[in-house]
Amino acid sequence: MIYLQLFISYLKIGFFGFGGGYAMLSLIQNEIVEQRGWITASEFADIIAVSQITPGPIAINSATYIGYTIGGIAGSAVATFAVCLPALTIMLLLTRFFLLLKSNRYVSGAVAGMKPVVVGMIAAAALLLMFPQSADEANFIDGWSWALFALTLLGAYKKVNPILLILFSAVAGIVVYM
Repeated sequence: MIYLQLFISYLKIGFFGFGGGYAMLSLIQNEIVEQRGWITASEFADIIAVSQITPGPIAINSATYIGYTIGGIAGSAVATFAVCLPALTIMLLLTRFFLLLKSNRYVSGAVAGMKPVVVGMIAAAALLLMFPQSADEANFIDGWSWALFALTLLGAYKKVNPILLILFSAVAGIVVYM
């Protein structure tokens, strides 16, 4: 039964998660933490952190990790397959008719209309990760995180090499949190 629930949950996330992995985070958080209660908000934040450092799309990585947490290897396979299935199906259908739909004004209008929604969903995901859902839940963002963010943002503004910014952030994280 848990595998069917995992499949339905991640199929829903896959169908309605426009804009990529970060835009899908609020959907994943709502479905997995709020609706199903399979993990806590702090566990979700940890899973997102791990999903960000592993290669591949964050939505697929988090589906794999959460699926494994809930249902072992089979749960991992079910959640990953379910989150990928809608995109695969839609892309197969759309590529068949790509040349016909490319210049269609309704399709162009729908895609243009989704852009601000995607920005809003990414902002919602960021806010969900930045602020705990309840007073008793811890958050991984503290004063040091804000300072590191500000310094990295300043470095990006001053056009510091991104690799150096990543290395600086890693060293700062090791120094501050070890």
